Amino acid sequence: MNLSAFADLLASRGLRLLPGSHAVPVDLLVQLPDATIARFTARGRTLRLRQYAAEALTTITIPTECGCGDHHPQTGPNRVTLSAYAVPLAERLIDGELVFGWTGHEAGLLRLADAAPYFFDLLAALPQEQRTLVGVA
Repeated sequence: MNLSAFADLLASRGLRLLPGSHAVPVDLLVQLPDATIARFTARGRTLRLRQYAAEALTTITIPTECGCGDHHPQTGPNRVTLSAYAVPLAERLIDGELVFGWTGHEAGLLRLADAAPYFFDLLAALPQEQRTLVGVA
């Protein structure tokens, strides 16, 4: 499964894969129906899902390599990311050492297709009041 196929899967569930997501190692930014942001990572022995307020999302500008401005613009492309000061509203994780007996960095070796079911499991375990949709007139 590639990011495009995963984005389609998320869209079928009312979720949106955001730019800045990576399939290897798995690091996903997903906008939930209530506009909050979920970040799912598979690192070391841990699968982690953190939920953030929509305001936690920001963009950073990547500087050009030389930065001289003579033959390149001073600034490069923008990248979507979470603010360095963002505080999670909720967090759920799977400790691979306890659950699967992982001893190294097995979570970081998971392919997106293998990690996706854990994303959905952890998403379902988030507090329901955080995911309640607000009606708009």
